[in-house]
Amino acid sequence: MLSLYQSILTPRLIEERMLLALRQGKLSKWFSGIGQEAISVGATLALDEDEWILPLHRNLGVFTCRNLPLQKLFAQLLGKASGYSRGRDRSFHFGSRDHHIVGMISHLGPQLCVADGIALAHRLRRQPKVTMVFSGEGGTSQGDFHEALNLASVWDLPVLFVIENNGYALSTPPTQQYRCKHLVDRAQAYGMEGHQIDGNDLLLVHRTVQELTRSMREQPRPVLLECLTFRMRGHEEASGTEYVPDELSLQWADKDPVLQFENYLLREKLLSPEQCESIRAQLKARIAETFEAALLEPVAQPNAKRETRDVYRAFVPGPGGEAHSGQELRYVDAIADGLRLAMQHHFNMVFMGQDVAEYGGVFKISKGLLEEFGAERVRNTPLCESAIVGATLGLSIAGLKSMMEMQFADFASCGFNQIINNLAKSHYRWGQNADVVIRFPTGGSVGAGPFHSQSLEATFAHVPGLKIVYPAFPDEAKGLLLAAVEDPNPVLYFEHKALYRRLKGPVPDGYYTTPIGVARKVRRGDQVSIITYGLGVHWALEVLDAHPEIRATLLDLRTLLPLDVESIVAAVKDSGKVLVLHEDTLTGGIGAEVSALIAQHCFEYLDGPIVRCGSLDTPVPFGKELEQDFLARARFEQQLLELLAY
Repeated sequence: MLSLYQSILTPRLIEERMLLALRQGKLSKWFSGIGQEAISVGATLALDEDEWILPLHRNLGVFTCRNLPLQKLFAQLLGKASGYSRGRDRSFHFGSRDHHIVGMISHLGPQLCVADGIALAHRLRRQPKVTMVFSGEGGTSQGDFHEALNLASVWDLPVLFVIENNGYALSTPPTQQYRCKHLVDRAQAYGMEGHQIDGNDLLLVHRTVQELTRSMREQPRPVLLECLTFRMRGHEEASGTEYVPDELSLQWADKDPVLQFENYLLREKLLSPEQCESIRAQLKARIAETFEAALLEPVAQPNAKRETRDVYRAFVPGPGGEAHSGQELRYVDAIADGLRLAMQHHFNMVFMGQDVAEYGGVFKISKGLLEEFGAERVRNTPLCESAIVGATLGLSIAGLKSMMEMQFADFASCGFNQIINNLAKSHYRWGQNADVVIRFPTGGSVGAGPFHSQSLEATFAHVPGLKIVYPAFPDEAKGLLLAAVEDPNPVLYFEHKALYRRLKGPVPDGYYTTPIGVARKVRRGDQVSIITYGLGVHWALEVLDAHPEIRATLLDLRTLLPLDVESIVAAVKDSGKVLVLHEDTLTGGIGAEVSALIAQHCFEYLDGPIVRCGSLDTPVPFGKELEQDFLARARFEQQLLELLAY
């Protein structure tokens, strides 16, 4: 009991020291959890030390109960070089693999989905473990809350979803947040067990979580736990609490979890007033001494090379496997062959997506995988892109590889937050890589209209931390897919729908990889250089075949992030005239970045203007004639001839 007392008192005293530092200008921002400590402390101490926890802003007790070195924790809060995020992110936006804590992002809801992935990994390994993830009552209004709970329920994932209902989402009271009487009532809608408890009663929180997790390990399933509590201070200190009625603050002040537990121990004669003062004095002295030591540590110093390097996990590709003389395969079959070999070669890889199991995916690329690898590794998902992307990160945290099929690239918008803020930033922020591949069936020329024909590669090419590949030929479609699976960083793999069954080419047998970040020179000539990728390569070949008099270098980029700058420069030097072609709309496309790169670094080699050829700046139209006019192909030949005549 005295150990529990020290555990709940420690975060309270740290908070008091942080508030003093904030007033002294030694700390830039603070999100207070005063009044909510019983939830973090009681729940964390009820879990096994190797069970993952996904905390939020007000869960200081998670970090202290997992015994993070106090000076390193203070260094993190102060933005010092020795902190967990090395000054790259603030307060509790960090994780620690050594302590089984996952770093949060400001968007809150996505962490619920990541917890699903960790719990799935435990289930696949037959490990009797629970994953615990926190949400405020405000976060329960986000779509990720629904997606994560629904997925956990459908897959019987042992996730303890803990809602800290502290009465206010920043300043919005519950009456303006949700209509149900209690948030725990939502559990029934997902077919899961739900409990509501007094979140300020430390012993009740500890006992409840202990009993629930013991049961969840024996019978894996998700559980929703609503803890009623109150935030005694503002959302963050600058926010204030003017919106809170005085009588409500007084009412909850009487329920202060630290004082409640302290008074209980005093009444039960388990703690004397003298012991109480002694424990407080010792903790305060230790906190003050350690905080002052952290203050003296150096701040993070700029180092552009290091910062850029740490965006990705270091990876040196292997020899690439053994490619044997192969056969003519369609583009779609080359991808399917690569996917099957990846599943064979990487026993820890999980493949997920809508309709990918029995149905084989809408393009039948995964047909037969269920029978070969089983339902645990080939998984149909609900229609929940954000939850599945989040789950892929969870699988990576737990040491598994994963591949997700985004049914159409257009639907990536539903998982956008997870991709750009979780997958892309985790390694830079706290050293956790996302060993994830997401396949994107992409592009037009198939009469599918505005929501099944978009080219979104440039949208993601702006996001550091992602890698983007886009094969144009069957052999590189297979090789790049296998390379993407081997790479421990998140790779977005764009595959063009119009090439699936129209394009055939020689594809080596066996397991081999095509290096990511290396372009392919399809042709070489001294009159003009065409730089393109995907379907654009075939548009260029079509026009060049119709004009055998044109001596052109044709560079297939293949990788869009990172770009092969060396090959781009070499292509410019080949001819001095450059046309950059892509199917994506013109404004803000990959062509703009390539053109800017050439203008800055290759100006002296140019004999004419850099020409960009892209599709119209409109949504992709449905009608055949409209779509043909929309696509860059309609203007490419004319622009090429005009450049040659310049």
